[in-house]
Amino acid sequence: MTQTVFIDGEAGTTGLQIRERLENRTDLSFLRLHNFERKDQARRADMLNSADVVILCLPDDAARDAVAMIQNTNVKVIDASTAHRVAKGWIYGMPEYDNNQAEKIASASRVTNPGCYAIASISILYPLTKAGIVPQSQAITINAISGYSGGGKQMISDFETANGIYANTPFRVYGLDLNHKHLQEVQKWGGLEYAPLLVPSVGNFRQGMIVQVPLQLWSLPGNPKPEDVHAALASHYAGQRFVTVKSLAETDKMSGLGPEGLNGTNELHLYVFRNDKTDQVVVMGLIDNLGKGASGQAVQNLNLMIGASQGVGF
Repeated sequence: MTQTVFIDGEAGTTGLQIRERLENRTDLSFLRLHNFERKDQARRADMLNSADVVILCLPDDAARDAVAMIQNTNVKVIDASTAHRVAKGWIYGMPEYDNNQAEKIASASRVTNPGCYAIASISILYPLTKAGIVPQSQAITINAISGYSGGGKQMISDFETANGIYANTPFRVYGLDLNHKHLQEVQKWGGLEYAPLLVPSVGNFRQGMIVQVPLQLWSLPGNPKPEDVHAALASHYAGQRFVTVKSLAETDKMSGLGPEGLNGTNELHLYVFRNDKTDQVVVMGLIDNLGKGASGQAVQNLNLMIGASQGVGF
């Protein structure tokens, strides 16, 4: 049975990527607004209430407004904005989060798509807090770098046009008020009592992302070893289609890691880099910020919500 999909905000970076990933699907049909209709609220409301699944690729306030416009109780919603990531009544759209998360998504009518920094951070933190290796009260620092596509059309223009303000900027740290919009999400779904210290940055490349969580193992209860950290992650994600925990033998041989290695995929790779002498590790997550960090994850959630295999379209 063909499912109808309406992408509200299709013209944005995430919306365009989602549509491109779904373009050749024979099990889906699409409802679309013409350019001249996008500000016609009655027409937009008709679309929002006529689709089987609505995917919101909008700013937070606009996403909340769109949800309020949906009166048809049969319509399922995937929200790619930050608006509902910690809201009651919404299922967190990370199928690998826990044993029954995929089932929760499959039966949900409201799914909130994770943020890019958040899904990589949570994929590291939650298995470790759940296993008791990292206490929930632990002070956590997260360092991350993303491609500039994560900042939307304006940031893309700032980097890609010849007279763009960042055209000649190789690397830029931002979020200096230490209040990044993903913090609440990481705290809640990472199993933390306190907000982590997230230091985001953007590089002069279009897409790709590395998230780093350093851990002083000597300071943790029970003095866990790198093998314990790796085992907790490997056990948590065993059998998952899109998450791979690289072996310690492989990471021990690595001399570097680039942020663009998974571009164009919906994959997440986790690495545990260690120094046994100093009792330290840095756990890193590698994703495409527009893949597993946005559009790819939305498609994975869509597949679950319409009863398709998670891997369809990848």
